[in-house]
Amino acid sequence: MFDTMKMTKAVGGVCGALLVFLLIAWAGEAIFNPGEELTGEEPAPQAYAIDTGEAEAATDTAADAGPAFAEVFAAADPAAGEKVFKKCASCHAVDGANKTGPHLNGVVGRARGSVEGFAYSDGMASDHNPWTPEALDLFLTNPKADVAGTKMTFAGLPKVQDRANVIAYLATLQ
Repeated sequence: MFDTMKMTKAVGGVCGALLVFLLIAWAGEAIFNPGEELTGEEPAPQAYAIDTGEAEAATDTAADAGPAFAEVFAAADPAAGEKVFKKCASCHAVDGANKTGPHLNGVVGRARGSVEGFAYSDGMASDHNPWTPEALDLFLTNPKADVAGTKMTFAGLPKVQDRANVIAYLATLQ
């Protein structure tokens, strides 16, 4: 009935399993919590610090900005701007007719939201400041950031030279 050999095997199996779990727990603590319990010191950080350059970005912003818009605009090329304008031509016309966007004849110096017959977004319709070259530069950099709620889905022109050339071209369309 009672076999001591079976009982010895069962107790040995349980003790062996507990010993294995105990060794795994000790190994895990040594790997993921090194030295804290042994030395009383704070554990080393478990992640690498990644330098994002934010501290340097604040100081380098002026240097990276490049030349001022006024300097670039003074030397702008309307012919090059006409080529860049092809990006705009799918929504804007320069023949006096409205398309998806309003026509851009005489836009430089014209009040914002003032083309007759075009349904502007509320943000654009509420601002009647003139489209100066500087205002156009700011708008063409990032339209949605400049005019909240604008219908214009264009992402903008990232190069200051392209913006200056397009504005110089638009200035010839009075």
